[in-house]
Amino acid sequence: MNAPTPVTPRRRWPLWLAAALLALAAAGAVGLKLATDRLHAAVVAALGPNAEVERIEAGFSAVAIHGIRIRAGKDWPAADELAAQRVLIRPDWNALLAREMRIAGIEIEGGYVSMLRRRDGSLAILSSLLDRAKEEKAASTRPGDDDGSALPEIVIGGVTLTDAAVDFHDASVRRPAHRLRIEKTRVELGELRLPALTGRTTIRLDGTVKGVQRDGTVSLQGWAEIATKDSELRTQLAGVDLVAFQPYLIKAAETGVRKGALDLDLKSTVQRNRLHAPGRVVLSGLELAAGGSFMGMPREAVVKVLQGRDGRIAADFVLEGDIADPKFSLNENFLAQVAAASAGALGISLEGLAAGIGGAGGSVVEGVGSALDRLLGGRKK
Repeated sequence: MNAPTPVTPRRRWPLWLAAALLALAAAGAVGLKLATDRLHAAVVAALGPNAEVERIEAGFSAVAIHGIRIRAGKDWPAADELAAQRVLIRPDWNALLAREMRIAGIEIEGGYVSMLRRRDGSLAILSSLLDRAKEEKAASTRPGDDDGSALPEIVIGGVTLTDAAVDFHDASVRRPAHRLRIEKTRVELGELRLPALTGRTTIRLDGTVKGVQRDGTVSLQGWAEIATKDSELRTQLAGVDLVAFQPYLIKAAETGVRKGALDLDLKSTVQRNRLHAPGRVVLSGLELAAGGSFMGMPREAVVKVLQGRDGRIAADFVLEGDIADPKFSLNENFLAQVAAASAGALGISLEGLAAGIGGAGGSVVEGVGSALDRLLGGRKK
C-alpha cells in the first residue's frame, strides 16, 4: 500500500488561496447584506414617512430599488404622489475616486407621478417630499450657522423614465381639479445638479394623452434651467380629444364640445421671467352642444361658419407676459389669444364679438373680454 503523498508548502498555497477567497466572499456577502439593510433604511428615511420600499438589491455596478411608493396626503387629488416598479441607480466610480459626488444615471421603469396645478397657477409635485426637504434645509441653515451640514452637491448624469404614467390635476381651470392622463410615457432628462438645480437640463417627453373618445399624442423637447426658470421648449399635441381638453377652451357656462380633436404646436421661451410663445392651434371635426356661446363667439355663428369648413378651425397666436406677475394667468392668456385668433380665422368681427361679450352677463370668459379690449385699443387691466 502506497503512503499518501505529503502536502508540501508549495502545494498548500492553492488551498490557502481558495480558503482566503471563500472567506472574502463570505465577508463580502455579509458586508453587502449589512450595507443593503442600511441603504434600505436610509432610502425610506430620505423619502419620508409616507414612503414604502419593497426591497433593494445592491451590486457593484448598480443599485436596484423595487416597489417604491410615496402615498399622498389627504388634500392631494390622487392616492399616490409617486410610484415605480424599479429604480436603477448607476454610480460613477471614476467620479467617486475623484472625490466628486456623481451618479452616472438613474433609470425608472413602470413609474407613476401625480401633479397638481393649484388655483393660483403654481405647480406642485412630490409635495410631501420636497416641502419637508425645504423645511429641513431652512432649519439647518440658520443665519450665522455654518456647521457643515449643508447638503453636498450631487451631479446626476441623466434620468430616464420608461412606460410611465402621469396624472395632471389642474385646479386652475375647474373645481374639483380637472384631470388629464398621459400614458406610455418616455421621459429623458439631462444633467441635474442637486440641490442648486443650476445649469441647463435637456428635456424630452413623448406620451399618449388619454381621451374620452380618442387618444392623442404629446411631445415636448428643449431645455430648462430650474433655478432661474429660463427655458426653451417646443410642445406638440396631435389628435388630442377636445372633450378632455375643453376646460382650457371654454368655461362651464358656455357651449360644450360633443366631439373634436386638437392639434397644437407651441414654441415657448422664458428669459428673466418673460414668456414669449408663438403657436398654432387646429381644431378639427368640431361638433358643439346646443345653445350658449363658444370661446365668447355666438354658437350659431360658429356652427354656420364651420359647416363650410368641415368643422375645422386653424389659428395662429402668441402668448406673452411676466410669469412672475401674480396677475398674469397663462390659462386666460391662452384662451383669450386662441379665441381672438379663432374669431379672425372664422371671419367674425372683433367689434361684434366685443359687443356680444358686453351683453353676455358673465357667461363668457373674462380673459377673452380683457384681451379683446386690448386688441381694440381699450384699457389694460
